[in-house]
Amino acid sequence: MKNVVKDKSLVAFCGLYCGACKKYLTDKCPGCIENDKAGWCSVRSCCMNNGYNSCADCREYTNAMDCKKFNNFISKIFGFLFNSDRNACIETIKKVGYDSFVTLMVENEWQTIKKK
Repeated sequence: MKNVVKDKSLVAFCGLYCGACKKYLTDKCPGCIENDKAGWCSVRSCCMNNGYNSCADCREYTNAMDCKKFNNFISKIFGFLFNSDRNACIETIKKVGYDSFVTLMVENEWQTIKKK
């Protein structure tokens, strides 16, 4: 199993940190950016088409929750099941930048910021 390491390229387009994901750490997933099988993800497609590192870079929506690609039925189920607050991840990236966000995620071994 891999260790959780600081790597900006492991920030998923939706704000999750792949570097702390069990599937990534056990080599069952290459991470969001490298996962060619994730063509179904509209967030990934949108960010790639617009040259964004994540939704934090979006110029169309100041709040990711206003975006129907980011805030959709599947993401609501995912958030509920895993107590995940992807919007908090995106807002944290906007506030402190990618480097500090990754440091926070690595220090806590978090894949996501949990809902409060």
